[in-house]
Amino acid sequence: MAFELPKLGYEYAALEPHIDARTMEIHHTKHHQAYITNLNNAIAGGEWETKNIEAILAGVSKLPAAVRNNGGGHFNHTLFWTVMAPNAGGVPKGDLLDAINRFFGSFDKFKEQFAAAGMTRFGSGWAWLVKAGNELKITSTPNQDNPLMDLAEVKGTPILGVDVWEHAYYLKYQNRRNEYLAAFWNVVNWDEVGRRFK
Repeated sequence: MAFELPKLGYEYAALEPHIDARTMEIHHTKHHQAYITNLNNAIAGGEWETKNIEAILAGVSKLPAAVRNNGGGHFNHTLFWTVMAPNAGGVPKGDLLDAINRFFGSFDKFKEQFAAAGMTRFGSGWAWLVKAGNELKITSTPNQDNPLMDLAEVKGTPILGVDVWEHAYYLKYQNRRNEYLAAFWNVVNWDEVGRRFK
């Protein structure tokens, strides 16, 4: 049961002008595919070969670094593609918006804290909105780590994530991570984030 590259629900150019088509194509077909290929190689022939990605990440501290890095890369990117959409952005609705207001004070304050998590992640990594029990938390992780991993500092179910590796934005934004993070709000698929929140 080898892992496979998921299809995107939109064309590579669909997130323009916020995320450029060339970045999306390279990110999906080269970076994400490499994580999948390396993950499949790392678990081939062992007991983890038949486990789903969540089970692998839950026990990742017992596994080689190749599984941690590439398994995280596969999960993180699979989530990332789905929490973005063309003609998206705006404000979440219903229970998700209520929870954001309750835990962060307002939607604007949430956006500030989430962007700060992305900006202050030194080097490569991710910023996350996580459902932890009955709470929402903002966190960031290095490299391809995520809050599902048994070694994560803040554990929970990621419902929104943004990739702050330079390969996610460098062709368009160069070193201006702040501009990339500001543009990200225009493509957030709040319907999908709300579905993950339930």
